[in-house]
Amino acid sequence: MDDSFCYHVKAQNPRPRCIFFASRVLKLWLFFFVFICLLVLSNGEETTNANKLIKIGAIIDINSRTGREEKTALDVAAQSFNNNDSNNHKLSLHIQDSGRNPLLAATVARKLIKEQEVEVIIGLETWEEAVVVGDIGSRAQVPVLSFAAPAITPPLAATRWPFLVRMANEDSKRMKCIAAIIGLFNWKRVIVIYEDDVFGSESGKLALLPEALQDVGSEVEFRLVLPPFSSVTNPNVAVHELLKKLQKKQSRVFFVLHSSFSMTIHLFEEAKKSGLVGKDSVWIVTETISSYLDSFNSSVISSMEGTLGIKTYYSEETSLYKKFYTNFRTTFRNKYHEEDNSQPGINALRAYDSIGIITQAMEKLKSDGKSPKKLLKKILSSNFTGASGEVCFEEGQLSYDPILRIVNVVGKRYKELDFWLPGIGFSRNPGVKNETGYVGEISQDLGGWAMPTDEKPLIIGVPARTSFEKFVKVVDGKLPGVKNYDGFCIKLFYEVLKVLGYHLPYHFDPHNGTYDELVNKVYNKTYDAAVGDITILADRADHVEFTQSYAESGLSMIVPAKSEDSAWIFVKPFTIEMWLVTAAILIYTMFIVWVLEHQSNPEFRGPWNHQIGTAIWFAFSSLFFAHREKVYSNLTRMVVVVWLFVVLVLNSSYTASLTSMLTVKRLGPNVTDIELLKRANLKIRCDGDSFVRTYLEKVLNFKSYNIENVSSEYKYEGEFKSHRIAAAFLELPYGKVFLSHYCKQFTTSTPTYRFGGLGFVFQKGSPIAKDFSRAILQFSENGFLLSLEKEWFSPSLECSADVTDSSTTDSLSIRSFWGLYLISGATSTLCFLFFSMRLLKKYYRHRVDNVDESVWIKAIRVAKYFYLGDVVLVLREASVAPDL
Repeated sequence: MDDSFCYHVKAQNPRPRCIFFASRVLKLWLFFFVFICLLVLSNGEETTNANKLIKIGAIIDINSRTGREEKTALDVAAQSFNNNDSNNHKLSLHIQDSGRNPLLAATVARKLIKEQEVEVIIGLETWEEAVVVGDIGSRAQVPVLSFAAPAITPPLAATRWPFLVRMANEDSKRMKCIAAIIGLFNWKRVIVIYEDDVFGSESGKLALLPEALQDVGSEVEFRLVLPPFSSVTNPNVAVHELLKKLQKKQSRVFFVLHSSFSMTIHLFEEAKKSGLVGKDSVWIVTETISSYLDSFNSSVISSMEGTLGIKTYYSEETSLYKKFYTNFRTTFRNKYHEEDNSQPGINALRAYDSIGIITQAMEKLKSDGKSPKKLLKKILSSNFTGASGEVCFEEGQLSYDPILRIVNVVGKRYKELDFWLPGIGFSRNPGVKNETGYVGEISQDLGGWAMPTDEKPLIIGVPARTSFEKFVKVVDGKLPGVKNYDGFCIKLFYEVLKVLGYHLPYHFDPHNGTYDELVNKVYNKTYDAAVGDITILADRADHVEFTQSYAESGLSMIVPAKSEDSAWIFVKPFTIEMWLVTAAILIYTMFIVWVLEHQSNPEFRGPWNHQIGTAIWFAFSSLFFAHREKVYSNLTRMVVVVWLFVVLVLNSSYTASLTSMLTVKRLGPNVTDIELLKRANLKIRCDGDSFVRTYLEKVLNFKSYNIENVSSEYKYEGEFKSHRIAAAFLELPYGKVFLSHYCKQFTTSTPTYRFGGLGFVFQKGSPIAKDFSRAILQFSENGFLLSLEKEWFSPSLECSADVTDSSTTDSLSIRSFWGLYLISGATSTLCFLFFSMRLLKKYYRHRVDNVDESVWIKAIRVAKYFYLGDVVLVLREASVAPDL
């Protein structure tokens, strides 16, 4: 404005107009100032929001089924978080493919940290990847959440990889679950199959498995190592050639420890073509392969018919899982149309939960300030229930033990069976903690053993050198090279075959070594079984499977017998105690009869020698019912009747016992004590092919130079007759057979040392052993085994019931007659008391008192009255009568 204008304005209306103009200018400047401030604040808010963006790196195998599930779960979690306006952060995912290659994983990890500046890395499906990336993350102070864990946690893992967090558990519990399944069916040997790789990733599991199997009494029979799938040009041919090795193995329990997706398909397809998948075979797979079941097509699933596997259990009933499952299926189907199954696995759930771990940790950092170490600390302090279950860390890995689900391939699909809880065992549902002993749906008959065929029969070793041919006898047949087999054991084997219920092709092979060597041949698989008189011993049972024993076993001492005919045999029907008690009751009865009769019976009166002779004669003649003395008293008659009954019973028993002793020849051992043999350094004999010699030396402490071997039962008699040996030690069944032929010349001396019995031998884990045991028990219960023993081990003509051991006819003891003696003694005593009371009553009724008599004189007078009766009273009355 120029001065003239201002002047003009001022001139017309100087003050109001200037004020109005100035206010309008001020408002214009104020508007521009506010606009500029809002613009600055807007730019500042955008900068703040950019600072709240969370960059997360993910390293997975995108081309695998598991990788696809993980990528889908990460996308669903990130989208769900970003769509929530209440969150102060936004997620930016940077997903890289590693192809499960640790070197490639390391490369992309460096790229994510340097170029993308990610704050956290998640994924890593193998422990080899996790270790490499965990080392890089620790150096750059970037937390790494791994979905893999080692089979065994390395020592100082937290120190070596402080920024590595393992969202998984060790494999020790999974190995114990596999071992529990194997132990449930009592499979003794297992064949382990795994695919090799350049990193030796299965070494930890291979170390855990034998220990877990040992706890259930099983072992690894063979390890089949498959080459890496990428290294073979024709996998079908390569796998087929390797599976030929399994055809020669007896065990049909195959445990696939690890295999890639493609190798697993070829493995089961070729196994089915080779006949290794079927009724007699069992296949068990780990969770790595069980996770493929959702991706295999129907043809692959059908080739896995009957396969058992394990999966980590997670609840599908929580609201969080249901929400995730709905979003996951929609996203997965839209991205991967070629996949038939859209069911998420445990790694997908953990990938989803990993986003929750990171976002919750970031929210907690708002007040504490942001730094990598604080972020790691917040991650490790996570404690919530996610889609995969409880999320809580301890020492850098999930703290809770996984609950495992047993799955079984049936037809063209698989079904879930029971649960397995660490420390508990099998359960019908994951919430039950007290179902001890529950085996549930997996207790079906699954086979697990290669049964013999006509082309490949059961090779059975038979002892060709036996001391007692009645058990096993091997002789040359009519045709060259043909052997004939006979004996009790062979006959029993044939009878068992009749009741097995299935055809069992077999081939006998004569064994000319010792019994220990025969058992070892079964253990080292030279023989499939052994049939014969084989003793069940503890060290043998550790390596082979014995059937139920068909004969008791022990060690008996055979010695020459001496006849026990004696001039004093007539006293042996009764024991010494019996004779003494009989004599005592006889004397007591004799005394009672004399007391009751001597006053009234003239035959019991007279001089003392006459009375004593009469009483003794009466007592002894009553033993033969030949007494002629009359008895006057009714009380005496009662005593005599009871005594004669006692005499009748004693005479009958004595006659029967003495007759038995005179008609049965009694034999006794001339050596009864093992210690006597050792002190006198006497020679003994035993079967050299058995374990008896070792037992005699190490347990009974016989000198080795005093023990000689005998190879045939027929040589013992000559050794005894020539006095070259004092005793022979035979196993109990052999001793019985020997004495059934030489019962008049030899006898056995106690004690007998017991062993486990005689049985047949099979390889460890053989189901045929159980069938044989069941048949032998059946024969024992229905009496067939006893009849078979009588048929083969009947005594010779000269050994019958008229020969017995000295201990078989026992003398009669007081225990058999004490009741009879009690009745006789009680009757005699009661009659004596009744007689005494009556006599005293009569005495006091007729006595004449004399106050001057002493007590002694009165006692003598009473005794005389007992002896002389009424005569004493007559004399007493005459002496005190007055003179007339």
